[in-house]
Amino acid sequence: MSTNIRSQSPRKAESVSVNGKNIYYEIYGEGKPLFLLHGYTQSSNSWKSYVKDYEKEYEVYLVDLTGHGRSEPFKQDLNIRSVAEDLNSLIKYLKLEKIKAIGFSFGGDVLYQLALINPTLIECMITIGAVGTWTILDFPEYLEAFTFENRANFPWLKTSHDGDEHIKAIMDQFKHYIVKLSDKELQNIKPEVLIMIGDDDEGMNLNEVVRVKENLPNSDLWILPNVSHGAHEGETREEFIIKSKMFLNKR
Repeated sequence: MSTNIRSQSPRKAESVSVNGKNIYYEIYGEGKPLFLLHGYTQSSNSWKSYVKDYEKEYEVYLVDLTGHGRSEPFKQDLNIRSVAEDLNSLIKYLKLEKIKAIGFSFGGDVLYQLALINPTLIECMITIGAVGTWTILDFPEYLEAFTFENRANFPWLKTSHDGDEHIKAIMDQFKHYIVKLSDKELQNIKPEVLIMIGDDDEGMNLNEVVRVKENLPNSDLWILPNVSHGAHEGETREEFIIKSKMFLNKR
């Protein structure tokens, strides 16, 4: 979960008010819209070093999801569907009718909700370490570790967010991270989905991964051996870039 420095300046960057919240985004490159969405406690900084891999083929959008980065701190309790509604409103503001998307963890869970809120919006999407259903109640050790008092253990926090108040709001809301997709909801998701999971991802329940794969009408499952939560990072990064572009370019 390291923070990466951008390789270039964005073509456009601004904060806009959607649903009573200020949401920050940046645009790079030219082509069909591609959204890269970060994990919980991260910001769009986590995708900066990937921009160069996509910007020649896509108009790349980096978004600080609700409560994160340069978007304003949480005003309400965390609700994944509400975050997706904010993202949908941002996309409407941008006047985009079709997008492709990659979402890591929290960003992936948001994409599943977005696909239900706006069924014709997403052409195809890749979710990494996320299957749209997850609850913090199954992982009390995460709540013990991810606290404001332990913030020094997570160096990306300081460079991703604007001050301790912002960080504290993110950490305090982690206890509300509960999202669930029913079989019927999964069956109603229209985009083609590539589910990317590391087999050493302790936060992923493989029975849940199987349920999602069986119910998603148009999906592929890519399980990476000996890989943990950030399956797109580190030693598997180059393979991820190659396969993600092949998948995105199919449509």
